[in-house]
Amino acid sequence: MKMKPFIQFIIRPAVFGTLLVLVATGCGRDSVKVYHVDSSDTPTPAPPPAATPAAMPDGLPAPDNSGQPALQYTLPAGWEKKALTQMRVASFGVSQDGKQADVSVIPLAGMAGTDPANVNRWRGQVSLAPLPEADISPLAEKIAVGDQPADLYDLAGTAPSGDAERILGVILHRDDTAWFFKMTGETTLVEQQKPAFIAFLKSVQFGGPAAPAATDLSQLPPSHPDIGGMAPAMQTASTGADDKPTWTVPAGWQEGQLAQFLVAKYVIAGTGDAQAAVNVSSLAGDGGGLLPNVNRWRAQLGLAPVADADLANLPTVDASGGKATLIELSGTDSRTGKPAQLIGLVLPLGGQTWFYKLMGDADLVAQQKSALIQFVQSAKYPDAR
Repeated sequence: MKMKPFIQFIIRPAVFGTLLVLVATGCGRDSVKVYHVDSSDTPTPAPPPAATPAAMPDGLPAPDNSGQPALQYTLPAGWEKKALTQMRVASFGVSQDGKQADVSVIPLAGMAGTDPANVNRWRGQVSLAPLPEADISPLAEKIAVGDQPADLYDLAGTAPSGDAERILGVILHRDDTAWFFKMTGETTLVEQQKPAFIAFLKSVQFGGPAAPAATDLSQLPPSHPDIGGMAPAMQTASTGADDKPTWTVPAGWQEGQLAQFLVAKYVIAGTGDAQAAVNVSSLAGDGGGLLPNVNRWRAQLGLAPVADADLANLPTVDASGGKATLIELSGTDSRTGKPAQLIGLVLPLGGQTWFYKLMGDADLVAQQKSALIQFVQSAKYPDAR
């Protein structure tokens, strides 16, 4: 059976997630400041985007991060807080002896692209040649953002101007959202500020998400890696009260806190500390393609990507007059380091695609598989009521 590729986004706490953070630090202050970034920060209008490269699908909008979780962090000495833009949930600048560096924090969900694609994009920004995917992973320095594992890539090269430039790029996968922390600037300044950057990352704490904002995707940054032909298909379906399906919710499933791009979320508690979560989202058209989303899910479990041919014989489940593709994956949760299982159902229906994902403790997920399928089969969609 031939399947269409799909890409689920969950940028929940209100935003899409794959952006990069430009971090820069400076000296000259002895005090350390603690800031709380929340919805009281008034974003400034983002500057007009540069021309999008050919690899970027036409019409692909960018995320509105207004619903991302509030961040708490310890601000290193010499870092100056900068005005936010639509994509950045935190932004800083560092100046010292005429040298400059920029630090950004950007969350993107679903459409973030693969880690190797983002690292190669960063390499291009400092005039380094792209590397094969297999050569990217060994470059990662294992660090922590708060108490969660992340990968840091230290890339030194030259800016388009010919000046020496360095990027410290960090990728954190959290709740189906890719968080990008990035410091870019003059090579010696970034080298000097690397310890402060790492200390900043360790100080980060994620608060509860802000109230979900209306889905407002705007432009992605120039040079964003190709994400598999996601153009108008990336437009999210409306999820207002009148557009939300109704389901028969299994016993033991508790409603969780919603974020942007999620239509519904449920949390399941097992014995001991075993937990799992069900996320439901919807995208217009084919949702961008099955393969990129399956590979993103595989990455969340520490699994290597597969090819389109590997998806040819996936089983399907009858649901609401359509056929839902069933995906089952087992691996290690990249966030916790514990064994985990993922069961996903992808249902094209009425010009849009619905994504159901159950992920968590391996034994608990296996126990809940039939409940998930019954949940999907019980759905009554707005157009079918």
